[in-house]
Amino acid sequence: MNWPAWWDWELEISPHAEKRMEERDFTEIDLREMVQRAHAFELDEIEGRYVIQTRGQQSDWKIIVEPDETDHLLVVVTAFPI
Repeated sequence: MNWPAWWDWELEISPHAEKRMEERDFTEIDLREMVQRAHAFELDEIEGRYVIQTRGQQSDWKIIVEPDETDHLLVVVTAFPI
C-alpha cells in the first residue's frame, strides 16, 4: 500500500483520544503499535480526517487521525475496536 506523506509524521494524541484510551483500556504504546500494524486507510466522513484500519488487543480497530499540515503532526482523534 502507498501511504500518504503524513504517515511518517510524529503522533500527537488529542485529549479526546486520551480519555477514550482510559475508557477502552489501551495505552499509548498499544496505540503506537496499532498504527505500526495498520493495513489500510480511507477518508473519514469528516473532511480532513482519515480512518486507519488495524489490529490490536486481539480484535480489529479503527483509528481516526487528522494530519496537521502546519506542524507535520498526525493527530489521533480517537480509536475504537470494531
